[in-house]
Amino acid sequence: MATLIEIENYSWQYLNTNTWALNNINLKIEEGSFTGVIGPNGSGKTTLAYSIDGLIPGQYRGIKHGTVKVSGKEVEEYHRGELQKMVGVVFSDPEAQFTAMTVEDELVFGMENLGMGIAQIKERLDWVTDLTDLKPLLEKPPYEISGGQKQRVALAAVLAMMPKIMVLDEPTSMLDPISREKVFDVLAKIKQEQSNTIIVIEHNLEKLVPLADKMILLLNGELMLENSTEAFFQQMDLLTGSGINPPGGMGFFHRLSQAGYYNGALPLTLPDAVVKLNEVFESQGKKETR
Repeated sequence: MATLIEIENYSWQYLNTNTWALNNINLKIEEGSFTGVIGPNGSGKTTLAYSIDGLIPGQYRGIKHGTVKVSGKEVEEYHRGELQKMVGVVFSDPEAQFTAMTVEDELVFGMENLGMGIAQIKERLDWVTDLTDLKPLLEKPPYEISGGQKQRVALAAVLAMMPKIMVLDEPTSMLDPISREKVFDVLAKIKQEQSNTIIVIEHNLEKLVPLADKMILLLNGELMLENSTEAFFQQMDLLTGSGINPPGGMGFFHRLSQAGYYNGALPLTLPDAVVKLNEVFESQGKKETR
């Protein structure tokens, strides 16, 4: 796959601060990939998202070293609004993005700004509301629906404009488990049916891990670990030492490994963990009958 985002020797320090929010980041993200970004609070995850979208340095003042390129072009070289057609951001607080009085108007707003015709807007609106299960809510004010529904509206509004890159900054941080599940169901559909490059910053790993092609760990503004998802989670000592809590099945097998009862790759999902646990039981049973 072709490299779509390339970050080289990149550091950023906000004005009136004494530390680098990001320090010497080198990172490549391939077109069409799904990347998960994790790390403790204050590790630089949101700064990375804003840097890719051009909000940094566009709307923030500070000190920048290195380059952030999208489609081979430094983000500062894009004309105003040009990069935002290519990179869509969904924030943790969806209400911060709302501008309209109904869900339908909210979804249509961005497409109108792109100059789409009425027929194209209707077609895109039908598609995105089917994908995100929002048709029953089109006439409702976006401020009066549930938190999970608000997040799906924010996601749909960005998706309707079909950006090449979608960056989601902790999209489920304020949601209950059922709403969180619905948001990740939408992301799974997007990954399966579309070709967007998706970057998700998320603390909850249970739903993120099965979707991610690659994972990134940020800690104190530095890129501590980057790898394919399976290889990434084999570095469990580094992750737990950085304050990362692995999904339940993965954490259980890590403890089995530490106790000497398991020697192999850690399972990424709960179904994988069930299969591997049965294999452990069978192996232990064979040892005991010898």
